[in-house]
Amino acid sequence: MKPFVSHRAHLDELEAAARLRGLRARAGVDFSSNDYLGLAGSSALRQAVAEALDRGVPVGSGGSRLLRGNHPEHEALEAEAAALFGSEAALYFSSGYAANAALLATLPQRGDLVVHDALIHASAHEGMRLGRAETVSAAHNDAGAIETAITDWRAKGGKGQVWIAVESLYSMDGDRAPLDALVVIADRHDAVLLIDEAHATGVFGPGGRGLAAGLEGRSNVITLRTCGKALGCEGALVCGDRAVVDFLINRGRGFIFSTAPSPLMAAACRASLRLIQDDTLRARLHGLIADAGAAFADRLGVEGTGSQIVPIILSDDARTMRVAAALQAQDFDVRGIRPPTVPVGTARLRVSLTLNVDIADVQALVAALEPLLEAA
Repeated sequence: MKPFVSHRAHLDELEAAARLRGLRARAGVDFSSNDYLGLAGSSALRQAVAEALDRGVPVGSGGSRLLRGNHPEHEALEAEAAALFGSEAALYFSSGYAANAALLATLPQRGDLVVHDALIHASAHEGMRLGRAETVSAAHNDAGAIETAITDWRAKGGKGQVWIAVESLYSMDGDRAPLDALVVIADRHDAVLLIDEAHATGVFGPGGRGLAAGLEGRSNVITLRTCGKALGCEGALVCGDRAVVDFLINRGRGFIFSTAPSPLMAAACRASLRLIQDDTLRARLHGLIADAGAAFADRLGVEGTGSQIVPIILSDDARTMRVAAALQAQDFDVRGIRPPTVPVGTARLRVSLTLNVDIADVQALVAALEPLLEAA
């Protein structure tokens, strides 16, 4: 029997369902990246990297953090992140996916309960799959459903630690978690609140500290700060109690057995943490969000989300990809998002607003979209 026959058959099924993924080179006006503040290609970060190279910061780490891979740049980044985000400690991971998976695979123990938002990121699901705790999904952004899941579990005899896992800003819908209500629930049930701030860090909050900025320093809150989005770099920072960081260093397999991130990238992230505190960048982005929201509502009937992420729900997978391809042919880099990334029946164009574009680019995109949405 030839190898990979079943794999090819599965790929053929995906193609027939208009769900086959493939890689394409970046091209056109950026309406798809997560580089919200336009820092990834900025002269400021290029200069920071050049200065780090000049002072001898190596490109590679040479090993895991527990071997020879631990570098002063890693430790300096973690200290600066903890100070900025008001946590007792921070730990630098190679990616948000690795950090999320390690958190949920390592911290919740057998006999515990993880209640998670139904739309939480795939990396969190991976961590829960690898972990030992019981897991329950709650309706999206429904604080009451989360509390009901906790009380039902306790009523059935659950005695362990409760963990509540959410994103502060959801990457495919652009909507916000009810953090104020969730922290009340966490306090009431002695639960720990895990908040993925990937799409909020740098974009919201004083000094770019995200939507969870008001929860800084609480012992029952852990935040995840992705460095590859508004920070324009790579990696992720887990911020929380010192015991959390020490436990991940000792028991987090995704941390222990991975080559450490590049010290040069840690130096770049340090520079970016300072850059995101500049409120003028954030003000420019929020001005663009407001202007774009008005344009989408007036001409397309698409309501803004109040964030930099604007989903245009087209429902049908094939239609979504046709419209995306037509926009790409007109030099607009807009991507179609299909199941399983989003729920079945909610295929969409995900329009991402960044400082790599201006309102003239947005208006041109809207003009291109109007006839496509009418005809598709």
